[in-house]
Formats: sequence, structure tokens, C-alpha cells
Amino acid sequence: MQNSYTEANYENAVIEVFRDTLGYDYVYAPDLVRDFADPLYSDELLTALRRVNPALPESAITEAVYKLRNFEGGSTHQKNIQFMDYLQNGVSVNYFDKKEQRASLVRLIDYEHVERNSFLVSNQWTIVENSEKRPDVLVFINGLPLVVFELKSPSREETDASEAFLQLRNYMHEIPSLFIYNAFLVMSDLAISKAGTITAGEDRFMEWKTKVGSYENTQFAQFDTFIEGIFDKARLLDIIKNFICFSGTEAKILGAYHQYFAVKKAVSSTAKATQTDGKGGVFWHTQGSGKSLSMVFYAHLLQQELNSPTIVVLTDRNDLDDQLFGQFAKCSDFLRQTPQQAESRENLKELLLGRQANGIIFTTAQKFEESNEILSDRHNIIVMADEAHRSQFIDEKVDAKTGRIQKSFGLIIRESLPNATYIGFTGTPISRKDRSTIEVFGNYIDIYDMTQAVEDGATRPVYYESRVIHLKLNEEVLRLIDAEYDLMAANAEPYAIEKSKKELGQMESILGAEQTIAALCEDIVNHYEQNRAHELTGKAMIVAYSRAIAMKIYRKLLELRPGWMEKVGVVMTESNKDPEEWRPIIGNKHHRDEMAAKFKNNDDPLKIAIVVDMWLTGFDVPSLATMYVYKPMSGHNLMQAIARVNRVYKDKEGGLVVDYVGIASALKQAMNDYTNRDKHNYGDTDIAKTAFPKFVEKLEVCRDLFHEFDYSGFMSEDVTDLVRAKVICGGVNFLSGVIKEKDKVAFIKEALLLRQALSLCRSLLTAEQRFEAAYFEAVRTMLTRISGEDKPLSLKEINSRINELLKASIQSEGVINLFSDVNSGFSLFDPKFLDEIAKMKEKNLAVEILKKLLAEQVALYRRTNLVKSEKFSELLSKAMKAYLNGMLSNEEVIAELMKMAKDMADAHAEGDALGLTDEEMAFYDALTRPEAIKDIYQNDALIAMTRELTNLLRKSRTIDWQKKESARAGMRRMVKKLLKKYKYPPEGMDDAVATVIGQCEMWTDN
Repeated sequence: MQNSYTEANYENAVIEVFRDTLGYDYVYAPDLVRDFADPLYSDELLTALRRVNPALPESAITEAVYKLRNFEGGSTHQKNIQFMDYLQNGVSVNYFDKKEQRASLVRLIDYEHVERNSFLVSNQWTIVENSEKRPDVLVFINGLPLVVFELKSPSREETDASEAFLQLRNYMHEIPSLFIYNAFLVMSDLAISKAGTITAGEDRFMEWKTKVGSYENTQFAQFDTFIEGIFDKARLLDIIKNFICFSGTEAKILGAYHQYFAVKKAVSSTAKATQTDGKGGVFWHTQGSGKSLSMVFYAHLLQQELNSPTIVVLTDRNDLDDQLFGQFAKCSDFLRQTPQQAESRENLKELLLGRQANGIIFTTAQKFEESNEILSDRHNIIVMADEAHRSQFIDEKVDAKTGRIQKSFGLIIRESLPNATYIGFTGTPISRKDRSTIEVFGNYIDIYDMTQAVEDGATRPVYYESRVIHLKLNEEVLRLIDAEYDLMAANAEPYAIEKSKKELGQMESILGAEQTIAALCEDIVNHYEQNRAHELTGKAMIVAYSRAIAMKIYRKLLELRPGWMEKVGVVMTESNKDPEEWRPIIGNKHHRDEMAAKFKNNDDPLKIAIVVDMWLTGFDVPSLATMYVYKPMSGHNLMQAIARVNRVYKDKEGGLVVDYVGIASALKQAMNDYTNRDKHNYGDTDIAKTAFPKFVEKLEVCRDLFHEFDYSGFMSEDVTDLVRAKVICGGVNFLSGVIKEKDKVAFIKEALLLRQALSLCRSLLTAEQRFEAAYFEAVRTMLTRISGEDKPLSLKEINSRINELLKASIQSEGVINLFSDVNSGFSLFDPKFLDEIAKMKEKNLAVEILKKLLAEQVALYRRTNLVKSEKFSELLSKAMKAYLNGMLSNEEVIAELMKMAKDMADAHAEGDALGLTDEEMAFYDALTRPEAIKDIYQNDALIAMTRELTNLLRKSRTIDWQKKESARAGMRRMVKKLLKKYKYPPEGMDDAVATVIGQCEMWTDN
């Protein structure tokens, strides 16, 4: 079957963009004479290195190539770390020049003069290592295969970019050497093109949506936008040098498009500010979109563009300082210097005085305590302020009682570093009230809002559920909480601080009251166990009003669930005034670091963290999907806290914030300073108004599609698993009928949307709605498995997707037990197995299963046996056509398909009887295809011919032969010569040779 637009067509389209639009050279790999064990394009590499390093003698170039080919032992990943260092910074070599030993750097790329490098795109580049593989498209710079493309045909529904990802992983096992020299990978299927690195999971591959740096509000970018956006020659070199780094030894990071363009803007805005007013501007990228890595890329690029300035990174809390410092420290190789943390104002002064340039120094705003002396009056200091909000404003007040002038941190910092340039980085917008921040830093350089981040897959949306009512708080308390919000809004004024202290005492006693904590913990336990424990990795966070309340919640949870000792932990700083019995629970800094590692580990039993302030900013656990809020918060503090649950992780639908203290109005208020798109999209993410109506709507649609089928037997709580399982099979069968084809396609799509809504609003559903949704989910999962074109039958997805309620019922005895040994594999030719299918009551389901299994078998033949594949393919499509056109009933088509299965089994046995292997049998079939052949030749002669033919091909099969017409023609000549020796074919049967040649070509192609 010829696809309307195949992978090969798409491959050509991609190559065309490279060659005709971007001016790359193109070479068709099979036309080159090359060593297939070598991933490098050697001829090109040597020529390029001489061109890029004109001053160096041949001995230096030879030494560099030797180092490139011989990495110290270790994994592909470790070798890639070394290679990236060579690529970005050059290869250091020692060589002899006229008997004198010299040291020098051999550059692999000339980053200053783009035109001195060679850019080449190639397809069908074979590599032989653990096995023989041929990636679709490779991009070479100076002979180094820096980018691997894996393409999928846009017109075959069953393949997509995800399959390309699996193919890339497979290559990394089979031809690992290619990936030593890799900068990044691309997977594409025309609709979606994404780039990622050798360490990135599929969910971290990102699109590149613009050629010029505007945030195009497009859902999907054209593949040419992607290619022209990244592979413009100058930009590609820029990305390779400045936007790829290793974070520690685990993750290799490729900057996303929003990071690339924003950092470029930030660097030029900073350069301008150093010459003018020192205001570098504000960089607003929504939380979760990689801000701390953007800061690393910025610091790295700044070193080159501004000739090694000293960078001071300013945060307003120690734990934030540690987190950001940790990220920079992990990237110290990329930054080419080790960041330092200032311990005090004195230490900060020493660190600044000890140098005239360079250096990355971390400090908190508090370390700038009041002093009249200047720390440094140098102009080449850049201050990067993280979360540049309240701590940065410039202000001074006179204390009415003492007459002393109090200066704000922002002012003290300005006075300490009067000639520095300031740039602010933030994940939340600066509120309108906080104009002084903009006066300090200047205007926004770049805004990457929540809407765009979610659309790009950089973050997930956050939803909200109110459960205030479950605490039965009275009017008085709710009024107090509202007053607390009002105070927060005015929190900088001295009178407000005084008032707030009084109110806080009252709040503490009310929110900490025994019965309130009991109600809170009971509700959290129920909500968690019923709705969130099985969502992704079951990680959740509880935000407590105060340290004392955090401890009360901890104790109450363990009282309700004594088995949760390992599941729950408290994270907060210790204080000298703490009661003795808190110590073992809170521990010290080392204990908190251990807790962080446990909470970040998806498999660790620690699932619920109770926090007060720590971990509410800058702390990332991608799979965290639930946050219980028992603490009034407002403004950017609130927005930062809830963003703990917006990280991308596998098929996470979004984060859920469960509210016990009425944060809804504070959320709306906090949204005021967001972009209009965000206000529109996130102004109301209450699941009762978003996910729940969507769930009800999709439930209704699924019911309609099941209109004539009674699945009520599934719904009652006391039926057995077996009954449920039978109802599931019945439902699959119902939608598998010929006349239901359209309904089946619609149902698979709608039931998936139902499941997505369900994952967020399960807590709002009645038991009946939950059961019904679980039923539709079970049917959907089986349908996708049975009718999915190219994916082998697997229960893995069925079992993992159906929620706990159904886990047992799908596997219980008596359920279409043809799946029972699915993991150990079963043979289509096992008479017991066929018998079981024939006996199934669900005839439509039996047809679907048989059709799928036979189609898989035909596909297998298609790769090996031309004659059988044609024969069985024709039989299968004939039988299915007759069935679909109503000429055959269910029973009749099952009989036809069973007969086919039996014929296939017999065909299998025939080879065994003749003593031929499967591949020899394929040639035997080709030789004996014409009816009369067996009358003319003795069987011995046919078998001898078969064996000789197979051996001949085995010996002469060359790599890439099927890409070269000359080799193909040579193969045909050899085969014809052999057949002639046996006087084959007999007169008048000339077309018999075409069949044999066709089989030979197919065999060698596969």
C-alpha cells in the first residue's frame, strides 16, 4: 500500500529546507565511499580543522583528531560531556614543532567567522556497531555529526513523534558512538517537531516556535519554522556554544526558544545599561519555565559579550540562595568558573576587592546590612536580583520614636555598589503598587507568561478546589482570615505590622484549635486517599499556617494513619526555642537536605511534605501534583507557592491546589498584574467551574455512544470482579461492530478527554459517576489496544491506566482469558488459543482480535516472504472487505480468518517438513510460485537451488547496496546467472524470474 505522503517524501522536504533555504551542502550518504564503523565524516573533518586553525601545523591537527577518536573509558554520556567541552572550548593539544614541544588549542568550530565552517546535511548515513542502523537525517558541522533527526511519516496515523523518540533511544543502544558527538536530537512528524538532548525524557523535548523571537501564539509551529529557527547557520553556532550545558553530570540541557531569545535580549539590554543608567531591565518568565537555567545562560553569555564582568547574584532568603547557587555550581564547567557564596558583608567585600574582573558571587540582600562604606565602585559589576520584588525597593524612613533614618535593602545595596548595573529576574509580575522595583531595574525586557508556557508544554496549568466548607469555620474566623489578607496587602506600613501581630495571635489560636485541626486532617486524609494518592507518584504538599500548626497536623495525621510514619514529613527550620520533642522530627540542615532528596525521588515512600515557608519557592519536584493550603497567602508569594505543582511530568494533566482558608479572592487579586491572556485563562481555574463541567459533558457524550448497550451491571458496588470484567468485554464488543466504526473512533477520543477531566475533579463526583467513568476508561483502554494499528497487544497500558477500583477486575479469572498469558506471549498458531477465540460470545471482539493478530503476522511475512505476504495479505483484505460490506456474517468471517490462521500454521510446518529455515522457505516459495514448476523440476533440485541462492545472497549482501542502483543491478545479474545454471525458468515462464528477483531484493532490504 503506497502512503499518500511517506517518510521518504518528508525526508526530502526537510533536506530541501536545509539545502535551498539555509544554504547547507547536501550529500546522499550511500554515494560516499566510507567506513561504516565511523560516525565522523573524516575527509570533511580534516579539511575543516585545517581551515579553522590556519596557524597550527599538521601535527597539532593530528593530535586533536586522535583525542576526538579516543575518549577515556566511560559511558556514552560521560564521553559526550568531554566532547561538548572540546566543541565549545577547543581541544588542548601538545605537539612538536621543529623538535620543540608546544601546547595549543585546536578549535573544532570557528564561532567568530561562520563562513569558515562547513555545514552539511546528509540522509541514509549507515553506521555499524552493535547492529546496523541508518538514522534518517544527520547535520554535520566540520564533519562532526552534531544533530540526529528521526522523522515519522505524517500520513500513517499509527506513528507519531513519540515513536521517533523510541527509535532515537534504540539508536543510542545500538550505535552509541554516534551519540558521543551529539549536540542535540530532533524528532519530527511534520505536525510537531521537537528538539532535546541525549538525557532528556520525551516530555522534555521542546518545539521551537519562532524564527525571530516573538512569542507566536501558535499551538504548533510549522516544521520549516522549527528548522529555520534553530538551524540558521549563525544561530546554530550560537546555540551550540552558549545554550547547551550539563547540569551536574546527570542532565544535559538545551535552551528552549523562549530562553534563547530572552537571554539574547537581556544581554544586549545589560550592555546598553552599562553605558547609560545602569538599569538592565526586568526578565519575567513564569515559574517553572526554567528561569534559573536562563540565569545560567545569561551569566555565561555575559562573560563573552561584556568582557568578563563580575556578577553578583542577589536573593532575599538563604534557602533560595542555596538553591540558585546549587544550580550555578552544577553548571560551573559551562560557566568556566566556580561560583562563590559570601558569608557576610566583610566576606563580600573581600571577594569583590580581590579581583578586577570575573567571578560569580552569591549573596542575600540581608548581608548588605547598613554601612556607609562603599563595597566596590567598579563599573563592571552586574547585579542579578532573583525574585526582585519587595526586598529591592529604594526607600528611607525616619523612625518617629528614635529619629533614626531607616534605609531599605534596595537603597543600601545601591549605596554599596554605586556604579553597578542591575537586572531583575522574576517568575511573577511586579505588582502595580510596587512601582519602585521598575524604577530600580528599568522596564520589562521579556515576558513569557503562563498561557504561553502551558501552550509550549514548558509548564502545566494549575487548578483550584475549595474545601473551606469542610472545616465548618464560623463567620468570625472567616472575617479574621479576610482581615489577614487586607493586612498582607499593606504589609510594609509600620502600623500594619503592629496590627498584624495582634491579629496573628488570634489566628494562631483559632486555626490551631484541636477540633479544627482534627477536621482538617480527616478531610485531607479522605481527599488524598480517594482522589490523589494514585495520581502520578502520589506526592503532595501541605502548607501550614505556622510551625506549631505544622507539628499539630503531623501528629494528627499519624494518629489517624499510624502506618504513615515513612509517608509524611515536616520541613521547616529549627529554632532554639523549639520544644524538645520537635527536634527528632525537624532535624537540622543535613536532615532537610535528606528530606529534599527523598521527596524528589519518585519511588521513595515519603509522599506528603508538611511545610510552612521552606520549599514554597524554587523547589522543584516535577511529579508533585497536589497542594493542600492551610495558610493565607497573597500576591507573588501565593503565585510562587502554587507554582510548585505546575512542573511537566509524563502525562500530568495539571496541578491541583486544595484550599482550606479561602485563597480564591487572593488568587484573583494576584492575577491582576498578569498579562490579559493569563487573566482570561487563569483568572478562574476552580475545578468546579472548569474540570467538572467538562467531565459532566464528556460523560454525557460517552453515555450517548453507548445508547443501546446496558452496562448497569458494572455500576453496583457489590458485584464481583468477574461480572464487571464481562461487562467491559461486552462494551468493547458493542463498539467493535461493523456499523459502529464511527462511534468507536469518537468514543476513544471522548473517553480520553473524560479521563483527563476526571484526574482533576474526582473529589467532586458521586460514587456512581466515578464507577461510570472507570467503566468508560476500561473500555477505552482495551479498544485502543485491540484496534491500534501498529502496536502489539499489550496489557501493560490497560493495567496501568485503569484506576485502583478496576485493577483486579481486568485480570481476574474468566475474563477473556486469552489475555492471561499475554506477558509470556502466545502463538497465533496454537489450536487451543484459536479455539478459545472461536468460542467467545463477543463475536465482534473475536473478529477484531483475529484481524489484528493476522495483520501482525502478514506484516512479519512482508519483511521476509514476498509470495506468502502477497497471498495472505490478499486473503485478509478480501475477507475483511466482504465482512464490512455485509456479505459475510460474524460467524462466517471468523471461520474465514480461522482457516487463514490454519493455512499460516500449515505454511510454517511445510518449511519444517522440507528441512528449510524460514528465510530459505521464502526463496523456495518464490521459485515454486508458478503452478507448473513442481512438475518440471525434482524437489531435490529446487531445494539445492534454494540453498545456493540463499548462500549467494548472504555472502554478497553489502551494506547500503539497496540504496545504490549499480549494486542492485549487479545483484540481479548474479541471481540470473545462478538460475541459468539450473536452467530456470522453463520456457514461457519468464515472469517467474521477476518473482525471485523481487524476493531477493526484499530479503536483502530487510
